[in-house]
Amino acid sequence: MVRQNKWVKYVIGLSLLLGACTNANSTQQEVKDQYARVQDYTGEGYRLMNGAENDKIAEANRDEVEKAVKAFFMKNYETGVKIHNLVGNKDGVTVFLESKGPVHFYTYALVPFHQGTEDRMIGDVRTQEEEVERGIREGLYRLIFEEKFKNLDSYLEKVVSEEKVVGRTVESLQNVGGSGYMTPYYFMSSLNSDEAIKPVYELYMKDHQTSIETLIQVYEGNLFEADDLRINIMLFMKEEDVQPSEEVMERIANDIKERNDFPKGTYRVAINDNGVHKESFEGFKDNSIEQEVIKGE
Repeated sequence: MVRQNKWVKYVIGLSLLLGACTNANSTQQEVKDQYARVQDYTGEGYRLMNGAENDKIAEANRDEVEKAVKAFFMKNYETGVKIHNLVGNKDGVTVFLESKGPVHFYTYALVPFHQGTEDRMIGDVRTQEEEVERGIREGLYRLIFEEKFKNLDSYLEKVVSEEKVVGRTVESLQNVGGSGYMTPYYFMSSLNSDEAIKPVYELYMKDHQTSIETLIQVYEGNLFEADDLRINIMLFMKEEDVQPSEEVMERIANDIKERNDFPKGTYRVAINDNGVHKESFEGFKDNSIEQEVIKGE
């Protein structure tokens, strides 16, 4: 069954896309110009509200910003990070980054600027509530269920090689992704209420050197509920001006139902056309289609 407009992370209002232009052809071109081919999109054109001026200030202070963010993550999470991109926001700069080490995730930090000056607020780095913690939980899921996730990765690579669909570029994930554990084909959403992964998370945060075998042992699988971990598969049509394929969506959804070697969770299978909105990274739009599959056993 085709389901539309569910779990949309970013909503792009039609009125914002169309504007008030009276020339239909001109309006259509303006809308089209807001999108890039998913194969080409690396984050170029991504914007945050009222961030243009702070964009310049961030670049001028890049070394200091990066140093402060790296120190923040080492102090608060004992995690080394690689910084990929700085994007100005209305209060300062949003820093997109990637964790180093076996627990892998993407996230972002916020560095405010003093109002009326070009000086960054030194040391006043912060993160969105629960975003980093969510990313760590997702990275831990990937770590302790490595083989199952490898099976899922291999399967999606096969689908892309056989069907007229593609995934996102790795560069776009690095530069503007910032949403926990992500691959070109899917991203995860781990709920804070997940009791199954909680002891794994607590042990890892207490001692990052804990072995994978020990982390696996403390996982409370009997407490897992499918809605605790959402695996959001997002694929795009390979060609421009082609509507999303219901056939591909059904193939993936049916295979997920039948396979026993994939991770448990609630899967969202979404197929989009070829375009990615440059300013927001969003690919899910009015003509996108999706289907939900629950794997709890």
